[in-house]
Amino acid sequence: MEGGIHGGADKSAFRECFSLTWKNPYVLRLAFSAGIGGLLFGYDTGVISGALLYIKEDFKTVDRETWLQEMIVSMAVAGAIVGAAIGGWANDKFGRRSAILMADFLFLIGAIIMAVAPNPSLIVVGRVFVGLGVGMASMTAPLYISEASPAKIRGALVSTNGFLITGGQFVSYLINLAFTDVKGTWRWMLGIAGVPALLQFILMFTLPESPRWLYRKGREEEAKAIMRRIYSAEDVEHEIRALKDSVESEIFEEGSSEKINITKLCKTKTVRRGLIAGVGLQVFQQFVGINTVMYYSPTIFQLAGFASNRTAILLSLVTAGLNAFGSIISIYLIDRTGRKKLLIISLFGVIVSLGLLTGVFYEVTTHAPAISSLETQRFNNVTCPDYNSSLKAQTWDCMTCLKASSPSCGFCSSPSGKEHPGACWVSNDSVKDLCHNENRLWYTRGCPSNFGWFALLGLGLYIIFFSPGMGTVPWIVNSEIYPLRFRGICGGIAATANWISNLIVAQSFLSLTEAIGTSWTFLMFGVISVIALLFVVVCVPETKGMPMEEIEKMLEGRSLHFKFWKKRSQPVEKGNQTA
Repeated sequence: MEGGIHGGADKSAFRECFSLTWKNPYVLRLAFSAGIGGLLFGYDTGVISGALLYIKEDFKTVDRETWLQEMIVSMAVAGAIVGAAIGGWANDKFGRRSAILMADFLFLIGAIIMAVAPNPSLIVVGRVFVGLGVGMASMTAPLYISEASPAKIRGALVSTNGFLITGGQFVSYLINLAFTDVKGTWRWMLGIAGVPALLQFILMFTLPESPRWLYRKGREEEAKAIMRRIYSAEDVEHEIRALKDSVESEIFEEGSSEKINITKLCKTKTVRRGLIAGVGLQVFQQFVGINTVMYYSPTIFQLAGFASNRTAILLSLVTAGLNAFGSIISIYLIDRTGRKKLLIISLFGVIVSLGLLTGVFYEVTTHAPAISSLETQRFNNVTCPDYNSSLKAQTWDCMTCLKASSPSCGFCSSPSGKEHPGACWVSNDSVKDLCHNENRLWYTRGCPSNFGWFALLGLGLYIIFFSPGMGTVPWIVNSEIYPLRFRGICGGIAATANWISNLIVAQSFLSLTEAIGTSWTFLMFGVISVIALLFVVVCVPETKGMPMEEIEKMLEGRSLHFKFWKKRSQPVEKGNQTA
């Protein structure tokens, strides 16, 4: 096993993690208090998908302009890019705990602004503040947990942050569902986000700073006191010695404990190799399409043929629940199976799921109900103008109707059944009510289809495979793969890369579905997933069960490890080891 750790450690990690409840509840308290940052991250990711449906109803400009919908979603991501970048510096300068407190304050301000916003512009401003907080929390929470965790259960404890991310997403869909019939729907959905931020702000005042950061800053006695509360009596002295040796070695080799720049990061072999693996994982986590599912899942269900906002949100609750369940699986498997194996299994499943979704949306698009001339022209004042002026109106189907843009048009299903030829009418509230008054379904996003339930199956499989591996492992790897001296800045670089990738995906998804179609968009994510699988096999080392100081030694002499299923029998020796 890599790192020379005894083979039994990983088998008992899950059991030991939960035995902390009575053996050492202090460690569990640290993990869950810091992990509320993950809850904030998850809640914001999930809540906007439902809130956006009702923001569009209150502000017609948002409903008409796809770019404005993408702006409301992605400005939080843009803020998170800045927050993650600042977070790396703040972590090293002020400490992990202080960075979490700053993140909570920013998130609380953003939630208040969104809840009272009188126009879309202020919603965007609030989203930026929330994004700043989420960005800082996303890289600080796993780092704080990792540095305050015993090595053999570190993966499981950092996975609690992943569980709270997915738990936050699940809670956000419950909140979305609870407020669908309440006045001020989206204001409640977005404003409630301030509650967990306030809770974490209070809890973090009762917790200490990261012991490794304290030791790095010369506050050795404080660090030792905290480590004695974290580690067992037989392990604590060894951990203190290892930390002392690591810090002294860095200071000796670099001449200074404070001078860090990009040139130094690139020239340091262990850091460079760690950044390739860490940043690559964060980029691929987004480019395989996860946040198209989390930000836009109700919209995706509407594209698959589910007309009702409430139905779309309810179905999204299923995917959010599966996401939370997958993160629980990750807590169990991460220190048994290992990081790399879990990533590979995860990506195999993601590729298959995206193939299924590609097929489903191809069928939805090519089997759309036809437009009935009789139904469409039954009310002259509501007929879609583009349909009236078209020379090929007899070839129109539902998809053609929804692509009309001057003005936008909707599809009113047939009274004989939603798959039968229906009417293409102008899209506005009065026409929507006219359609509903005749007990017919009104579609503006996607068309009626018998394949809609297969979309739920495809998204469910995607989430089940993504969540335990690609959902949590990139954050775990980035919390443990860098040398202590560079951990804050490198974690910030990786988190920034994640949020930039997130921004690209969030800002382009709806535009891509309009430009090339939903099926081709999911096919594109599938191709990227194949590339991600090759990257993991070649570039990502296994760090299961290894003390942080040993990971640094392993990276220094690392070679490519294609046969990931085979364990290394040799312990890590500096200058003479492989991964």
